[in-house]
Amino acid sequence: MAPVNRRISIAAALLLFAAFCLCTAPGTAWAVTLEGEAIQGGLIFGQARPGSEVDLDGQPVMVSGDGRFVLGFGRDETGTRTLSVIEPGEEKQRIDLPVRARDYAIERVDGLPPRTVTPDPAAAQRIREEAALVSSARSRRDSRTDYAEGFAWPAEGRISGVYGSQRILNGEPRRPHYGLDIAAPTGTPVHAPAAGIVTLAHPDMYYSGGTLILDHGQGLSSTFLHLSRILVEAGMTVEKGDVIAEIGATGRASGPHLDWRMNWMDRRVDPRPLVPELPPSDGAAANPR
Repeated sequence: MAPVNRRISIAAALLLFAAFCLCTAPGTAWAVTLEGEAIQGGLIFGQARPGSEVDLDGQPVMVSGDGRFVLGFGRDETGTRTLSVIEPGEEKQRIDLPVRARDYAIERVDGLPPRTVTPDPAAAQRIREEAALVSSARSRRDSRTDYAEGFAWPAEGRISGVYGSQRILNGEPRRPHYGLDIAAPTGTPVHAPAAGIVTLAHPDMYYSGGTLILDHGQGLSSTFLHLSRILVEAGMTVEKGDVIAEIGATGRASGPHLDWRMNWMDRRVDPRPLVPELPPSDGAAANPR
């Protein structure tokens, strides 16, 4: 394999940029650039020559017509992932991506209605049916790259919960929290953080209340929970910054807030590194690390 030169810098949005230059013989140099970080909950945005084939650990990765692709890493993912790229007329090149571990906070949430913490059999059936709807909405796969213009904050407010934290609900340990919580009054506008296609708009799910899913292309999607109003419908195309919903406290919520989650394929990823730091006035409360 040809030598790999890495150039690493830190951007204002606290993303780690890694550019990999993979060279063959003189006069046939080519490059694959990777923006992001191989870290639990992280995303990497890649650029290869148009017509390239990409796979991750032997599984094909969707590539757009202009050579863009995206990779994601789950909350508890460990080990080294192997990215393989075949650009037109070149041999397969491999990039090893060791997944860096993170420390997660313990978060206690008390005062929730007991039925939302331990649902009865009828509620459990409803939960299964709603989970199937969410899974179907996240199954969309096409080569769009709506994510390529970057992401903006979907709402203004105080950060009240972070990705990956272990939640203890009414004193009982539960599944980790996979979203970024933004606390704000009911009715606060929710904006599309990036362009995309609405794949689910449900007014009242058991756990998540008003629920909206927005697909950004190539298996990358945003989910917005606990909404008081949804202003778009499934199948609609929205642009970055469009008002799509309003914050609420529906479903299992102890107060009004937006729970913003992201998925790459079946992996739950952290949206926080994709958006800029909040102004200093919000700093201590709004930028927990």
